[in-house]
Amino acid sequence: MAESTTARTLADRGRPELDLSGADWQPSSRGAGDLQVAFVEGFIAMRDSDRPGDPSLVFAPNGWRKFVLGARAGRFDLT
Repeated sequence: MAESTTARTLADRGRPELDLSGADWQPSSRGAGDLQVAFVEGFIAMRDSDRPGDPSLVFAPNGWRKFVLGARAGRFDLT
């Protein structure tokens, strides 16, 4: 499957379509993980490293901050 080169975002949120074909994808943490992040045109894109062809999530800086703070606080823990 070919890698997705564009992240489509919700138009009503004011986020542009980003060309992710040249994005510098980095592991989301120092440990082994399945997520990768890239900083593109002032936005933060996140994808599953095992499925790079799937759509990426795109966050505005404020949304990214809220997501990271929520994750650190355990808001998304399954247990």
